[in-house]
Amino acid sequence: MTRILTAIAILLLCTNANADQHWFEALKDAGDDRALYRVLHAMPKGGDLHNHNTGSVLPKDWLRIALAQQERGYRYYTKTRINNCRVYSEANTTYLLLFRNISQVDYDALDDCEKGEHTPLDELTEAQKEGWINSLKLDDPREGREEFFRNHWQRINALSSNPHLRAEILYQNMKDLGDENVIYLEVMAAVHGAMAPDGSAISPEEVADIYRERLRQKDAAETGVTVRMQLMVLRFAPNAEDRLRMLYQFALDNRDLYVALNMAGREDDDKGHPRRFIEAYREMRQKGALPLSIHAGEVDEPNDHVRDTLLLGATRIGHGINLITDDELMVDMRYGPYLIEINLISNLLLEYIVDYSQHPFPEFLRTGIPVTLSTDDRGMWDSTMTDEYFVGVKEYDLTWDEITQMLRNSIQFSFVEAPVKERLMERFDQKMKAFERRMERRGLANDDEFPDTRTFICARYKICD
Repeated sequence: MTRILTAIAILLLCTNANADQHWFEALKDAGDDRALYRVLHAMPKGGDLHNHNTGSVLPKDWLRIALAQQERGYRYYTKTRINNCRVYSEANTTYLLLFRNISQVDYDALDDCEKGEHTPLDELTEAQKEGWINSLKLDDPREGREEFFRNHWQRINALSSNPHLRAEILYQNMKDLGDENVIYLEVMAAVHGAMAPDGSAISPEEVADIYRERLRQKDAAETGVTVRMQLMVLRFAPNAEDRLRMLYQFALDNRDLYVALNMAGREDDDKGHPRRFIEAYREMRQKGALPLSIHAGEVDEPNDHVRDTLLLGATRIGHGINLITDDELMVDMRYGPYLIEINLISNLLLEYIVDYSQHPFPEFLRTGIPVTLSTDDRGMWDSTMTDEYFVGVKEYDLTWDEITQMLRNSIQFSFVEAPVKERLMERFDQKMKAFERRMERRGLANDDEFPDTRTFICARYKICD
């Protein structure tokens, strides 16, 4: 009853707000966080420009999709106990990692002792399934950056080498974002390292075709999400320059699918500093132009990584937190042509900020540096695109104009081909105008319908039942 009365009060406020008070300001002033969340969920959204495919799907969906791969001949095992079959060493840190997934081929190669440490995914008990799912979430205050970088990806392990599983993960990613009214996804999705059930290699060209075929299917089209992809280089790998050259060329040869190259990996590992790659990028630009969106500034100490990343040719920066320490570059980046992809939830959970009051996002936004909000690895944060905007409103009192500008930025600064970008912008503008008219006239109906919520937003803001 209280919620219904609150909803009525919000509708009256929206209806009676004077010319100086926008309906969204009235909504915020009403103080009903559940009503605010419902509006942000229903709000038309542009694109998610910073999205790691295999980090963006909920662990429960990982498990479901992995089990379904048995139809294609893939069977997976996961580590559920430790029998001390090996002597732990620094060179073998994954041995003690529970819920690390291996393929049938990997399992068959183990001795009897290590086979006894693993359980087929399709034979997990309910308690083991819960443990498996929780092992891929960063949802415990004791977890943080080290858990994410050293354990999460190592646990996924063999699952990510199945290209059909990757394609189904992509579809689930599209479906989840489409349910939040996102219309464009620019996703980092790998083509190398794919394997068949017998352990034989599947070529990058075959993987790209698997993605294409999945995107052509009816259920993918029905999500309403247009997809383009980026290829990603692990910046601190010993062979990173060679990988860069190979992936750059692959993207040039597959521009219908791949529109950009990215670089990621821990920046506090100084082997991956940006200037290492200047010559490789200059060499590859002899072969053709390719947009770059590169992780930079996702590090604790002040440095020149954002500046050096722009020197590499990037026009979009992923995270960009420590740009705030470069006064001159802060001025240079005002009003474009560069965009910073802001990931509020990621930055807090990975401890690049201790509190949202430390985040430079509002300084970027309100000094004219183009920004947009994105989700990064939302499956591992157990969060959504709506959550990113809810955090922005709650922590920084975002105005409706600021929100709509960031949403438009997510299309304007995308790397999709120009005619498609124009259609996406027209579609977004039409949907947004209709949404604004609806909110100005009558608001949302059915207060009892509340969107599905995730761990992060429920734990931090207490808006869930």
